[in-house]
Amino acid sequence: MKISARNNLTGKIKAIEEGSVNNEVVIELAPGVEITSVVTKKSCEQLGLMVGGEAYAIIKASNVMIAVD
Repeated sequence: MKISARNNLTGKIKAIEEGSVNNEVVIELAPGVEITSVVTKKSCEQLGLMVGGEAYAIIKASNVMIAVD
C-alpha cells in the first residue's frame, strides 16, 4: 500500500460497535493506547474488519488542534 498521508498508525482492532448505518471501530495502537474511527457498515464489510485483525489508522488533516485548560 502506498499513500501520501504521513500519519499511519498500525494496531489491532479491539472492538467494533455496530450501528444502524455506521460502525465505531476501536484500534489498540499499544497497550492502553487506542484510537476510534466511525466508518460505514459497508466499508467495514468491504475491508473485512473484525476484532483481533490488524488495521491501519491513517490520519490526513491540514489542521490538528490542541487545547489545554
